[in-house]
Amino acid sequence: MKYLTWLMAALLLGTTGAGQAKCRPLPPAEKKMGAYLMVYFTDPTHSLFMATSRDGYSFTAVNGGQPVIAGDTIAEQRGIRDPHIYRGPDGAFYMAMTDLHLFGKQKGYRNTTWERDEKAYGWGNNRGLVLLKSTDLIHWTHHELRLDQAFPELEVGCAWAPETIYDAVAGKMMLYFTMRLGNGQTKLYYAYTDAAFTRLTSAPKLLFDYPDPAVQVLDADITQLPNGRFCLLYVAQEKPGGIKMALSDSIHSGYRYNPAWVDAAPGACEAPNLWKRIGENKWVVLYDIFSIQPHNFGFVQTTDFSTFQDLGRFNEGVMKTTNFTSPKHGAIIQLTAKEADRLESYWQRKSSVGKKTLRKSPLKTGQ
Repeated sequence: MKYLTWLMAALLLGTTGAGQAKCRPLPPAEKKMGAYLMVYFTDPTHSLFMATSRDGYSFTAVNGGQPVIAGDTIAEQRGIRDPHIYRGPDGAFYMAMTDLHLFGKQKGYRNTTWERDEKAYGWGNNRGLVLLKSTDLIHWTHHELRLDQAFPELEVGCAWAPETIYDAVAGKMMLYFTMRLGNGQTKLYYAYTDAAFTRLTSAPKLLFDYPDPAVQVLDADITQLPNGRFCLLYVAQEKPGGIKMALSDSIHSGYRYNPAWVDAAPGACEAPNLWKRIGENKWVVLYDIFSIQPHNFGFVQTTDFSTFQDLGRFNEGVMKTTNFTSPKHGAIIQLTAKEADRLESYWQRKSSVGKKTLRKSPLKTGQ
């Protein structure tokens, strides 16, 4: 039954023309996985980085620790933040990220601190997201999504931290993200995308409503658990802000509030991401501890989604980095060993070119 569900999903995502199904490869089963891929960005570069791991504990950035795609080549604001990666039921990889450069004025990209007046639209006040899709993690199609242009009836104050998941009931890819209308509270929304991952085909709807209307929520991360239920991790900006969890039988509604904190950070943190260790009943929550200097990722691990074991931070516990520091807003997925080998080999060859690598990122812009 599970295989049939994935097969139907792959056919739906590959449908072209008048209902003619285009055959697409299915994603590998977990027993075939042998590596992990982490995507992240850094504040100094506002660009995309990738790091791989064979054991899920020690991560090494590809391309010699340099970005794999420069933010100023794919984003309207000349910088990206908050990258997320997801493997769809069609076997393709989907990446979504925020189109925003915090230091655009200092870089000479604009004449003002933000694109629009901060009093009217709040901090950051971007309106764009970046969508990428690939079948090999190397060659990517690229599209910029302006929410205000797609939905002019919405007074978009900001659009941040987009993530993707497949909705098997709707038979569509679902994009969910943080959005602020005007200069109001940030809340969590969702909408559906076309199969090519180029645009939204439905208007954003509210995903989850926090019981205290005075508290902002942001940075949603949704994972379907083995029991079929959906786990929503998100940030509640209390004092200090941190990670909370809600569960539902529906992918986009019915999440029940749980007051317990998930993270083990002493101060404020954000950007949760849930991933599973290969072949084990162990699930890890990655989160970004932005309240410390230098900032770092923290990790907790669970087997029952009730109790969470603190794994510490990168290079301060069992989780390690080998050639990079201070990553921001990351996401981790499983890869096959062959996929990891191909990705590492490609960037090992390209890194010999030096900084020119960034300008030769294999994007298929506008496709």
